[in-house]
Amino acid sequence: MSKIKILIPAIGVAGVIAGSVAAYMYFKGGPSGDISGAAGSAKVVPDEAFVATYISTDPKVWAKLEQFGTPEAQKLVAKGLEDFNQNVLTDSNISYEKDLKPWVGGVMIAMLPPTSAKPAQLKLPSANPNLPAVTTQEPNVLMVVGIKDKINALNFANKLKGQKGVITKEIDYKGLKITETLGKGQPTYTAVLNNHLVFAPEKQTVEQAIDTFKGQPSFASKEGTNSILSKDVVENTVAQIYVPDYAGMVQQLINLNPQVQQQLPPQTLAQLKQLKSMVMGVGIDDAGVRMKAIANLDPELVKFQYQNSAGKVVSQLPADTIAMVSGQGISSWWSAFVEQSKDYPEFKQVLEQARSQVKLANIDLDKEIFGWMDGEFSAAAIPSNQGILAQVGFGGAFIFHTSDRKTAETTFTKLDTLAKTQQVNIAQRNIAGKNITEWQIPGQGSLITHGWLDQDTVFVALGGPIADAITTSNGKSLNDSENFKTVTGSLQKPNGGYFYLDMDKTASLINRFATQNQSLPLEASAIINSIHGVGMTTTSPDKSTTRMEMLLALKKKSK
Repeated sequence: MSKIKILIPAIGVAGVIAGSVAAYMYFKGGPSGDISGAAGSAKVVPDEAFVATYISTDPKVWAKLEQFGTPEAQKLVAKGLEDFNQNVLTDSNISYEKDLKPWVGGVMIAMLPPTSAKPAQLKLPSANPNLPAVTTQEPNVLMVVGIKDKINALNFANKLKGQKGVITKEIDYKGLKITETLGKGQPTYTAVLNNHLVFAPEKQTVEQAIDTFKGQPSFASKEGTNSILSKDVVENTVAQIYVPDYAGMVQQLINLNPQVQQQLPPQTLAQLKQLKSMVMGVGIDDAGVRMKAIANLDPELVKFQYQNSAGKVVSQLPADTIAMVSGQGISSWWSAFVEQSKDYPEFKQVLEQARSQVKLANIDLDKEIFGWMDGEFSAAAIPSNQGILAQVGFGGAFIFHTSDRKTAETTFTKLDTLAKTQQVNIAQRNIAGKNITEWQIPGQGSLITHGWLDQDTVFVALGGPIADAITTSNGKSLNDSENFKTVTGSLQKPNGGYFYLDMDKTASLINRFATQNQSLPLEASAIINSIHGVGMTTTSPDKSTTRMEMLLALKKKSK
């Protein structure tokens, strides 16, 4: 907290905005600074920046939060805002309402490579005890704050100069003034560049921003940046992250830590070149908090062939499913992995070992395990308090669609034979007209069950009761679940499958395992209880683009 207090007089509020704007807007609304301001802020960020984040302060967008939250969650947010004001703003005699709101626009935070003049260094123990400690560097951070009212900004600056214990000094750099501010810690540096305030812990970083302002290449002019700066990734955007050169960003981060650089094989860096650039946005809409990302890929380097998923597998899961992952074409994924392993000796070695181990059971890993998994698939957690699952409260299920039933049946026959050699009892059972096979453990009941739901669909259940839940239709599937519709109904379609998590059912399991002395903290419970669930999906309209969308579905305020 002391570091935050030092930043308040130095930065003139950027830290406050970035850290507390959400809570403030939740109750009182706030300044305007919509996402369109990102392009202007990027023009004063040096082109050496490898990633930048823009935070909007548009009150119309943040006001969307007001429709959500249980009473407990609202109290938690209110208390957090009150504590923040008491611990940070009160000590500095700063009022958000009077001093900051009138002039602050949007905020851009950019990361740049460390300067050679004064790198921030940290010594970490070496992975090899015989070698000296490894010196790592930290990236330089530049913050750009939009100024929507220069008079109020000037009044605030004058107020800061009058703060006790704060010493300011003006430094001339190429005809512009850099203000050095010294409080209780290290000095910080700011400068006003037309309608923007730039701030950094390093003077050279502010000097770089001034050079950029005067005509040097900027982040906005960087190759690949203009296209992602102009994209509206998500509606009602509160923040966007821009990575114009993904492989370059990873390389910059690796350069900061020589230990990682030594351990990372060159093939990994080559693989990262598949992803050229990325932009990710976070927004608030009537369903909750939504995140979308757009990744631009190099089609010549991408091995995996994306396939849309029809979604039929979702209708084959029970309505009370706790969590689920679905997709399409595991066999294609496996083929892409095998192809890429040729360039990675470590992966190739693991692959060959796996093939050899499975071969001992007379099973071909490529053909008899992954080869027939060419259709839709799902992996799910399903609630049950019966039999072997009574203690944990849930079991697992896997469903696979295949066009090669003959090979799949051969595989399961071989697995049943292998199980018999391990003193597992193999039994047959009929559920709702479907013949299934159970692996029974003496004294414990059915451990694994497998069978066919239809001509092209095979399932594997962990726990006998789960087989009953899948094979016995009660007229309602996960597709019919109101919670599933709420969480995934607004996600993009067509898509490659879903990730789905029912938060109410998950919370019930967490509370089940929590003891009286180790119960879930009230704050965590309040947050969890205000969420319907989490939904995520991906799609690929062409070989050079992948889109990801995630929704944190929130519960509306009770009226």
